[in-house]
Amino acid sequence: ARMGRTLVELFYDVISPYSWLAFEALCRYQHIWNIDLRFRPAFLSGIMQQTGNKPPAMLPKRGEYMLKDMKRMAKYYQVPLRMSPDAFQQIMNTSNLTAMRFITAIDMTNPQYLEPLSREFWMRFWSQHEDITQPENILAIARQAGLSAELSQKALEMTSSPPVKDRLKDTTTEALKYGAFGMPAVVAHYDGKPHLFFGSDRLELLGSVIGE
Repeated sequence: ARMGRTLVELFYDVISPYSWLAFEALCRYQHIWNIDLRFRPAFLSGIMQQTGNKPPAMLPKRGEYMLKDMKRMAKYYQVPLRMSPDAFQQIMNTSNLTAMRFITAIDMTNPQYLEPLSREFWMRFWSQHEDITQPENILAIARQAGLSAELSQKALEMTSSPPVKDRLKDTTTEALKYGAFGMPAVVAHYDGKPHLFFGSDRLELLGSVIGE
């Protein structure tokens, strides 16, 4: 972090709708708060597996509540997130590993595109309910985010390379070391130690802890 600024890391996965809310809110706060925001694309399935966590919607009552909660949160944060009644099925049936590797490849080669690219993946999946698993869709998303065809193609080829696979694994492991058990995981480095906040509804608490 720059002098006197608090480093805030956001560990996220585009399959996670609450991650989108936290992402947009922190993108806004970074212009108001004295923070350096760092995006950390990680793999939610890896975190769930390692911690034995289960998708919240596996509890039907909680699933019902989440659909309403999402609607309210999306309106509150003014994010065009639309939960379909079969949203949880949609998550279960989507393999987002290539998408997260693609985002990781861009983070490693052209980090200036990380914010618009991540947003575009959420838009495609959570606003337009379209596929984010097929290579041609991933390339279309990248184009929409402003990446050249050449850059996107290169990043797509990198998704099967060891450096990209390792980077995504390492970032996921790092989130676990901070105590993450789901996403979004927000880590503020303040007063010489990391503070973990889970979810998109703890941002006022984060602000309070870091003196904002």
